[in-house]
Amino acid sequence: MSKLTAMQIKSLLNQPPKKHADGGGLYFCVRPSGSPYWMLRYSNQGKRREVTLGQYPQMTLAQAREDAVMAKQGLRQGSDPIQEKAKLALPELNTVSELFQDWYDSDLSKRLKHPNIPKRIFRKEIAPVIGKYTIGDVSPRDIRAVLQKVQSSDRPTIANDTLMYMKQLFRHGIKLDLLQTNPASPFSPSDAGGEERSRERSLSLEELTHAFQVFKENINSFGRDNHLACCLFLVLGVRKSELCEARWDEFDLNAGIWNLSKERSKTGAAITIPLPTQAIRWLEILHGHACGAPYVFPARRASKRPHMGPDTLNRAISKLFGRETGRKKQPPNKMGGLEHFTVHDLRRTFRSLAAAEGVPGHVAERCLNHKLKGVEGIYDRYDYFEERKLAHQKVADRIEPVIRL
Repeated sequence: MSKLTAMQIKSLLNQPPKKHADGGGLYFCVRPSGSPYWMLRYSNQGKRREVTLGQYPQMTLAQAREDAVMAKQGLRQGSDPIQEKAKLALPELNTVSELFQDWYDSDLSKRLKHPNIPKRIFRKEIAPVIGKYTIGDVSPRDIRAVLQKVQSSDRPTIANDTLMYMKQLFRHGIKLDLLQTNPASPFSPSDAGGEERSRERSLSLEELTHAFQVFKENINSFGRDNHLACCLFLVLGVRKSELCEARWDEFDLNAGIWNLSKERSKTGAAITIPLPTQAIRWLEILHGHACGAPYVFPARRASKRPHMGPDTLNRAISKLFGRETGRKKQPPNKMGGLEHFTVHDLRRTFRSLAAAEGVPGHVAERCLNHKLKGVEGIYDRYDYFEERKLAHQKVADRIEPVIRL
């Protein structure tokens, strides 16, 4: 078989579409539309494969032959040309932050319902310590430094989450052939936050009275909106993100309802939440505070996030307990001997208050937007709106004298 010449190739451009052999598996391919290209045909593990080497005339005949020889040399050394080409198409990743962004774009943002959770953990806990490190330079000692920094702030759950996401992040690096070993794999939860136990904290009426009295006494530093947010969590029993990210167009205050869409509901199912009269009044106050912003709790400072952050309220509560992350000198504990609580504990407190007011368990579970379990959950499609409306009102009436707005 005679090899092609540069003059022949130019003449082939005006001929019908066809693959013209140059020998050794190299072909010059003319197609009906688009630029002609060079293609290498080869066999690997008993399978015939084809890989495009480049477009003509950007790649000359001499360059195509040279690339074909190099590809076949690599093939003899166990390197498949198609796989090598795919590697070259990947973005260049050097730092840990670049690796995370690739993981987020290619996996987390598509797979997770709430991809901002690992993104927040990386941005706040991991990136400040090792974000600028070269991927291959990260050692187990660096992983330990990240964990120790989180441990020092007394957040065991966040420490465990940080370790989990670091393991997954560097596993992603191994998949991309950027690492041979995972520097986070030697660590277990005992090296991070320890074994986690489900929280059972709920506040008694006496504890609520004390806590809300402290809120009121420190309203200038704690914030009126934070105070109202705690009241709403207590009477609605919703999840933190559901209220912190709530938009005004979800509410009909005249009808006394909050339409939580399936996109924002953690269960993936829409639910209409009945608002007790006290909650309507508090929301009207917040509407005035919002000054036309689309969110019930708009961001209070320049931020990528247009609404209240997920940690804002918990940080404000912790500060009253004498805990402030990132500060060596801690503020005074203004809560006295009261046991620390979080926003989620207010949701749990709603459940306890509802039970104390005689609300049936299945109605209280629907108030919390929990799916009913077992056979009951399969066959019971009734939404208990009127029953939930009564339950929320009972709880609001019970705690109204306690919160002292």
